[in-house]
Parts: sequence; C-alpha cells; structure tokens
Amino acid sequence: MYQYILFDLDGTLTDSKEGIFNCIRHALDTLGMPVPPEQTLLKFIGPPLQDSFMEYCGFDREQAAEAVRIFRSRYSTLGKFENTAAPGMAELCARLKERGYVLALASSKPEEMCVPICEKFGFAPSLDVIAGSPPTGDWEKADVIREAMRRLGLTEEDLPRVLMVGDRKFDVQGAAACGIACVGVEFFGYAASGELHEAGAVAVVRTPEELETYILTH
Repeated sequence: MYQYILFDLDGTLTDSKEGIFNCIRHALDTLGMPVPPEQTLLKFIGPPLQDSFMEYCGFDREQAAEAVRIFRSRYSTLGKFENTAAPGMAELCARLKERGYVLALASSKPEEMCVPICEKFGFAPSLDVIAGSPPTGDWEKADVIREAMRRLGLTEEDLPRVLMVGDRKFDVQGAAACGIACVGVEFFGYAASGELHEAGAVAVVRTPEELETYILTH
C-alpha cells in the first residue's frame, strides 16, 4: 500500500494556464519575438521553462535563460496568482492527511513560488514538504522528486510505498528514474492524448474522486 504521495503543481493541484501563458507572451513580446499558437503554449506547462523556450521558440541557451528571467519577473508578482486550484484537490489532500498518508509537493517550478501558491490555495497545511527548483535554473523532475524524498527521510526500502501524481509525461518519467510509480491525472487536458499511458503511468484518472479511489485501494 502507498503511504507517501508526491504531487506535481501545475496542471495537478492548480490550473495555471492563464498565468503561464501571460508570462510567456510578456517574455516574447519583450524580446520582440512572435508568440506561438495556444497549442504550442500548452506544451510549456510541465517541463523546465528553459528547455521549452529552446524547443518551441528556437532560442539558444543564453536567449532561453533571458526569456526565463523576464518570464519570472512577471510571474513572481502577478503570474503566480493568475491561476485557480483544481476543484476538490485541497479537500482530497486534507482527507488523505487525516487518513495518515504523508504528502509532499515535487514541482519543477522555483520553490520560492511554490510555497505562496500552496499557501494561497489551501494545500500547505496538508503538505509535509514543499520541494521545488532552486532560485536559479529549473531542475529536472527526477531531481525535485529526489529532493522531496530526501526531506521526507525516505530510503530505498520505502520506494514501493511512494506514489507520484502528475499530469505530464515528465512526471511519469521522473518518477520512473527515481524508482517509484506515477498516476497520471487528466484534469485540464495539458497532456497530449495517450501521453501518460505511453510514458508508463500505472493509472490515468480524470477526477479527484478517481484519484482518491486509486490511492485508497493500492
């Protein structure tokens, strides 16, 4: 049975599309670059930002780093609150904590931004650990998962009892790299059709109720 549940943030605990889109547009406008169509912008939600600017905007590493800096200058004051909590997820986290599960956040977003978001939307009281990327540079998902597990004091023996919950293939792949399973969630449609199954998610759920049932029965 699982005992430790790690959650992604964007697309899992919150619907962060509005803030992320606004900050991408701001960064590209500032740099005088065209803004990709919305279908491409959706792909920015999940992976490290610098990688996305390089892949989807054709930036080299230096240009991408500058785009991330401009993005974060707006996100840190405005964008981080241009989002909403995933309906029912704060309540689900509270119920799991009451049942004795140990919950943590594992997000590639800078930790200094994760903390106020989790506080604003009522997730913080349920989370024993809020782990994110350091102030400079986005960690890969596996790095954040390892940090969350380190802070929880978990060892190799605990891995079968640890479950990651996320909405993109990066969550599934990062979990696999750390030796743990991942349930995929399709709350907001950020993942391409079939993406989570193909990445190796042990299950894919569409609602918090389905997620709760899976956790309580595995």
